[in-house]
Amino acid sequence: MIRWRDEGLLLSVRRHGEGAAILEVFTEGHGRHAGVAPGGGSRRQAPLLQPGAQLSLEWSARLEAHIGSWRAEPLRSRAAALMGDRAALAAMGSVAALSLAFLPERAPHPALYARTVALADALGEDPDWPALYALWELALLSELGFGLDLSVCAATGATEDLAWISPKSGRAVSREAGGPWADRLLPLPRLFLGEGEAPDVAAALRVTGHFLDARAAPAFGLERTPEARERLVRLIG
Repeated sequence: MIRWRDEGLLLSVRRHGEGAAILEVFTEGHGRHAGVAPGGGSRRQAPLLQPGAQLSLEWSARLEAHIGSWRAEPLRSRAAALMGDRAALAAMGSVAALSLAFLPERAPHPALYARTVALADALGEDPDWPALYALWELALLSELGFGLDLSVCAATGATEDLAWISPKSGRAVSREAGGPWADRLLPLPRLFLGEGEAPDVAAALRVTGHFLDARAAPAFGLERTPEARERLVRLIG
């Protein structure tokens, strides 16, 4: 029997048989992981097992390749904050959908996990959560191997006055070098440079959305990013 313990963020719940549920969880040490939770589909457990909940977990199976079973205990519910903010609820749905679509199963991503938990804690609580969400998508692209290089100008090597991003290479371009091709370039959000008093979230989501659609989705056999993300963008973009 294989058995391990971990902590994780609940991404999805699907009814399975009579009273059970299949839980997809983003765990700290074991990445995105699925398992069957006996009783997880019951009326008693339903209010506790909502996407966004923080869980203490024990997974067990006879063989590593088996789906296995969960013993899950809620550590923290975020339902009140999420249900009280329509956009925050949509953001949690987008985090879950993107994680399920793009994170390889059972592959640890500790840095992204920590960022995801911090974002989940901020949803509906911190007024700046939309900016944190945009930065989360930027981090997701990096974890998937499609990170943007915003350190220097791709054309000149300059580190100052960076204003654009190449939609093909994902590299920054300075204002002067990119001027003649401005209509073909993506504006570089100041949020991604840690600058500016008012985060340009809409511009940031246009950039991350472009690379999620153009790079990540095809790599995973998808035509585009999940609809849950589009719903969020319509609410906050």
